[in-house]
Amino acid sequence: MPILYDSEACIFRLDAGKFSYAFCVDEHGALIHLYCGAHISDTALSYLKFPLWLSSFSPNPPGGETQPFTLDSALQEYPQNGTGDYRLAAIAIRGENGSTATSLRYRSHTIRKGKYTLPGMPAVYAADNEAETLDILMEDPLTGAEVHLLYGILEEYSAITRAAVIRNAGSAPFWIEKAASACVDFNRMDFDLVHLYGQWAQERQICRTPLSHEIRSIASKRGSSSHNHNPFAALAGKYTDETHGEAYGFSLIYSGNFAIETECDAYNSTRLVMGINPIDFEWKLAPGESFATPEAVMAFSDEGLGGMSRTFHHLYRRHLCRGEWKEKIRPILVNNWEATYFDFDEEKLCAIARDAADLGIEMLVMDDGWFGKRNDDRCSLGDWVVNEQKLKGGLASLVERINQMGLKFGIWFEPEMISPDSDLFRSHPDWVLCAPGREPSIARTQYVLDMTRSEVRDYLFDAISAILSSANIAYVKWDFNRNLTEAASAALPPERRKETFHRYVLGLYSLLERLTSAYPHILFEGCSGGGGRFDPAMLYYSPQIWTSDDTDAIERCRIQYGTSMVYPPSSISAHVSASPNHQTGRDTSFETRGNVAMAGAFGYELDLTKLTSEEKALVRKQVAQYHAYAPLVQDGDFYRLLSPFENENGCAWMSVSADQNEALVTFIVPRTRVNFTSYLRLAGLDPVKKYRVGENGPVLSGDTLMNAGLNLSQKWKDGDSLLLHLVAE
Repeated sequence: MPILYDSEACIFRLDAGKFSYAFCVDEHGALIHLYCGAHISDTALSYLKFPLWLSSFSPNPPGGETQPFTLDSALQEYPQNGTGDYRLAAIAIRGENGSTATSLRYRSHTIRKGKYTLPGMPAVYAADNEAETLDILMEDPLTGAEVHLLYGILEEYSAITRAAVIRNAGSAPFWIEKAASACVDFNRMDFDLVHLYGQWAQERQICRTPLSHEIRSIASKRGSSSHNHNPFAALAGKYTDETHGEAYGFSLIYSGNFAIETECDAYNSTRLVMGINPIDFEWKLAPGESFATPEAVMAFSDEGLGGMSRTFHHLYRRHLCRGEWKEKIRPILVNNWEATYFDFDEEKLCAIARDAADLGIEMLVMDDGWFGKRNDDRCSLGDWVVNEQKLKGGLASLVERINQMGLKFGIWFEPEMISPDSDLFRSHPDWVLCAPGREPSIARTQYVLDMTRSEVRDYLFDAISAILSSANIAYVKWDFNRNLTEAASAALPPERRKETFHRYVLGLYSLLERLTSAYPHILFEGCSGGGGRFDPAMLYYSPQIWTSDDTDAIERCRIQYGTSMVYPPSSISAHVSASPNHQTGRDTSFETRGNVAMAGAFGYELDLTKLTSEEKALVRKQVAQYHAYAPLVQDGDFYRLLSPFENENGCAWMSVSADQNEALVTFIVPRTRVNFTSYLRLAGLDPVKKYRVGENGPVLSGDTLMNAGLNLSQKWKDGDSLLLHLVAE
């Protein structure tokens, strides 16, 4: 059984794959954390509780004055604000008396088959025979708050999901000022904190630093998960690397403002709290109403950071992504953005499509500029009507022409935005998201629509549906090109305007749910100026996300390498673009551009009509490679071999099939050096099997390839690369 309860000791033990997690109910009704780590067999774990013997400044709980115990040093499951624990809190509720002191005590629990759900929010899902749920009910009698702490176990995965549902069971309203999805306390602090930072066109760069006696926060208050920080963190042992050592991963399934906070106290304990960012957040809960936090996923690995990543990859691909495309091989597409930008018409698109069909590409995607009067980025967002001055035959005619060439057709939208110069703005200036009395900030000549409002969502659903139903559209790219400001919906009363950020995200999810349900055969791809909303929640609606607007292959090594820390290769959209690159001006060989893009959902972002005959031959080769290797890349186990963050002269990764009969190795040289030496040790192979390395290479055993490695010492030029296919004989 994945969830065990020792009724005599009041101890819960949760077992998920190689991961065990334990806590107890103490004599005061508090939930005291006991253990988090590699699998253990015992439940008699009360001896792990930590007492604080002498401290007049850390109070005892009410009724516990004679006992050497205080919440201020206890390891806790869901610590509360203002009642004796001065560290980071998971929850703070303001009652009618104006106090935010919150005191939750255990009342009951249930263990049931199946995985809990969170209505209106994305979450990991599973069949009833694949999962179990632990539901612990806590209560605060003064405010009437009932808090259901939810734990989900999918026994096959070394991961535990968590969420909290807060219900007002009292007779008066109260206000939630902080509601974390999860808290984990460790009785140690010998960890490095690993997280992903960045900016536009430089997303998900890996940062690793030792913890120290301080409070740290990785957060966004931009209205989206953001380019700047990803809703992920890991605690790794000092000597943990890609293949060895303990790693604890924490990932939040949420697309809005988040915070992941860590605190190391004087007793060398570590607390990690994650959930909605409490800055600019408050939620009024009337009697009988409930509030659910986003879902947090905790993953454990004793096989280094790589083992942690593979747990996230498999779990998210199989139990978070949905629909017919979640595990299907994605079509090879060409997007016209970097080929034409706004300067296109149906003839330019058809010319690109003809070459695409000849080269074996499977889909043409029409990007920004097809609607309203849109010839630049200064107008028409919100006017989702085809510009027939550009597409003179209309959308249906264009799509029919593309389909007759043997290609599928995709289209770009930016539904959450509105241009000041648009018919929609002239009709509904009140639909702009803005605090009453303030002038809205403008970015990229656009405002943000108030997605908290049902009439806005209904308009967007009808407008987008009219386009999607008018032609044979197979793909939608959903963009989001600025962050939120003045985020206080005029549709809400003043005392509820701090609910705006979260209500915005709920509105987005509601619209996406309606559209993906109405058009289940369409492949949706997320985008936010590239990777500004690359988070697990968006994978629930779009199984792949445009990884970055930076399409430079050398830059993409770092971006895709960092993204793989949490996200499966199948979700990482990666395209071959022009050289010199439009963002960096760097020249990179066509082969290397293809080899880097081959590690994700593969496509092209250039003008095919301008390619030389030699480049077209390379496209045909890459198309054939993708068809041969896509199942391996998408479904295989992913191993990071050589980090571009630690080595400027090399970057490498590989994918290994589940049966260990096949592997694909990618090696890139961002910058060469004199007397280049590299012995690349592989991973994930069967040590006793023999593998042919490349088409005409040597046959070597798995243990040789993993321990001695490949000798890649030779003369390399900047930007060179190598793609090696290994097959067991």
